[in-house]
Amino acid sequence: RKLARYPTIQQRSKNIPALVRVLWRGLPRVRTIMTTPDQLAQPILKKLEELNINVPYFEHPAAETVKEWEPICKDKGIEGILTKTLFLKGKKGDLHLVAAAETSPVDLKAFGKDARFATPEVMEAALKVQKGSVSPFSLIYDDEKKVNVYVDAKLMESSQRILFHPGTNWRTIAVTKDDLSAYLQALGYEIKVTDMSAAPAAAAPAKAAKDNKPKKADKVEKKDEGETKLGVDAKKVEESFSEWYSQVITRSDMLDYYDVSGCYILRPWAFKIWKIVQDFFGNEINEMGVEDCYFPMFVSKAALEKEKDHVEGFAPEVAWVTKSGKHDLTEPIAVRPTSETVMYPAFARWVQSHRDLPIRLNQWCNVVRWEFSHPQPFIRTREFLWQEGHSAFVNKPEAEKEVFDILELYRRVYEEYLAVPIIKGKKSEKEKFAGGDFTTTVEAFIPVTGRGVQGATSHHLGQNFSKMFGIKFEDHKKGGHEYAYQNSWGLTTRTLGVMIMVHSDDRGLVMPPMVSPLQVVIIPCGLSAKATKEEKESLYDECEKLAGRLKTAGVRVKADLRHNYSPGWRFADWELKGVPLRLELGPKDLQKQQAMACRRDVGGKDNKTALPLAGIETIVTDLLKQIQSEMFARAKAERDSHVVKVTNWPDFTPTLNAKNMILAPICSDLAVEEAIKKKSGEESLVQVEDEKAPSMGAKCLCIPFDQPALEPGTKCIISGKPAEFWALFGRSY
Repeated sequence: RKLARYPTIQQRSKNIPALVRVLWRGLPRVRTIMTTPDQLAQPILKKLEELNINVPYFEHPAAETVKEWEPICKDKGIEGILTKTLFLKGKKGDLHLVAAAETSPVDLKAFGKDARFATPEVMEAALKVQKGSVSPFSLIYDDEKKVNVYVDAKLMESSQRILFHPGTNWRTIAVTKDDLSAYLQALGYEIKVTDMSAAPAAAAPAKAAKDNKPKKADKVEKKDEGETKLGVDAKKVEESFSEWYSQVITRSDMLDYYDVSGCYILRPWAFKIWKIVQDFFGNEINEMGVEDCYFPMFVSKAALEKEKDHVEGFAPEVAWVTKSGKHDLTEPIAVRPTSETVMYPAFARWVQSHRDLPIRLNQWCNVVRWEFSHPQPFIRTREFLWQEGHSAFVNKPEAEKEVFDILELYRRVYEEYLAVPIIKGKKSEKEKFAGGDFTTTVEAFIPVTGRGVQGATSHHLGQNFSKMFGIKFEDHKKGGHEYAYQNSWGLTTRTLGVMIMVHSDDRGLVMPPMVSPLQVVIIPCGLSAKATKEEKESLYDECEKLAGRLKTAGVRVKADLRHNYSPGWRFADWELKGVPLRLELGPKDLQKQQAMACRRDVGGKDNKTALPLAGIETIVTDLLKQIQSEMFARAKAERDSHVVKVTNWPDFTPTLNAKNMILAPICSDLAVEEAIKKKSGEESLVQVEDEKAPSMGAKCLCIPFDQPALEPGTKCIISGKPAEFWALFGRSY
């Protein structure tokens, strides 16, 4: 275009210097255009691989701005903190890359009075990336290490994964803060961790930059300043509930994130709770005559598709194995979403006579249900642990009895162990198990979000599956063959998520004593700096003796004798982990023959009680029972305050939007549920001004077994027909 301005050779020759400058400035852009986005991303991904940093990465439509990026992440189920990366240049040519959380305000003046956004040409020359694709990972192309690197303190203190573009805005990678630190340090950069609300000037001395290096972990005690990084920053309110929940489960060592979206690592603290639930439930069903077994996790396509309604119900969630190495399988194999179609062909082989029944089996295993948009740890995950029971009986009454016996055990898990109140009921025809006769359920409730949670289900399958799979026996009374009556029932690790959401607070986990891996922690304290080694060892011995006494009484207890942490740090650590009772023991306490007790479930500075050491075994066990009982009573009172009877439609949606579950009278018309869901969803969009408030309609959670009296003449809340029963409606996970 420039040359076209000079039509003759003479004119062009006179302007050669200007033309050379134009070409020189254009070279970086030419080089960038000639390099494909995929070529730019590959060295980054290769470097991560060299560093043994395994990160999930996602391909998606191009997203140049956060506004475009955010809905894509939600749609793809990409979890993590959205970021913005600024590339700045000062008048003296100094370059700054600033990586910040999308929500953090960034003052450019904090990086030098003359700091300005670098032009696309400068950015492309330095990092080979175009606008909208820059991130700290682009620094692999900064060969001369001219760029100063600043990272938002909010990112380096978070336990969540952090989202960046790896050289191209049609890819996203989700990294941890440690991954980011390791990558930048491997490239030779000194990371300046910066509080964006009070960012240091770019010309700050090197020592300040050194002081801002990222901490190795969230739990870092600043002994000189008496501060600690233990605890939860977010509040347990609806606006920050997701961040609060993420902090609680990760900082309390319950769970860690994994590089496959929707899959999570259960750490020992969480698995011990699940093991306690396993032990209780397993013992109870074994006493009922149920036996443990294990079936393969793979399902043939023919078996899965044998029951039409069943496969249609699970089709969107089924994960398929289609390759073995580089070769396609002759027929795809499904990963079990549930095991009816895995187990029932075997049942058909095993059952020939009525004497072969009942079959009552249970397996503890994992299942995979893949297709959903918004995974949430413990509550809604692509892979989860559960128990699934499957049985076959000669007659219907025996089968139905088991359905309700199992449901009662599920109630006990929630109410007696997790201290979470539930509502027992029957699922509607629309919500029942695909291919089943009827489904019973225990429904929990999360007051902060106003959402119900399906806690566990027990299904009566009737003869539907036995007819499909040929599970039949000779009936000598009637003559010929009769098909077995079947049940299936399941409880998952969702239980842990419900417990956390209901009980935990702004300080971390709050554990009911029945499921807490540790019920009591003993911490020595009150030693002065001048205490001798003998005095310390003597106090530690007394703590161990006290722990031994409580252990003999059946209490799960530990004496925390970590001398490299202060008592205050240990208090905070066990408080974050939710241990129900802390006992503090010091020299003065021993003189008084007492221990100071602090309950986790109640707050306040005055929450300390002196317990006499004489007979402390009985005192502590009684106190743990009291804590369990009071936690359930508080949770039930709060849940009950959110269950509201509504008989007139104009009151329905406002009551729903006030974070309530609704008991409404309805008829048995199958169209009623869908009409309620659709209409309440439409009205929520109109009535709720807050754009972040839930707008989904109400679904039928269950038809409670405990039915209030239905007054004569009561009409269905939506159709106007005579009402037949009360149904529980609400938003749900």
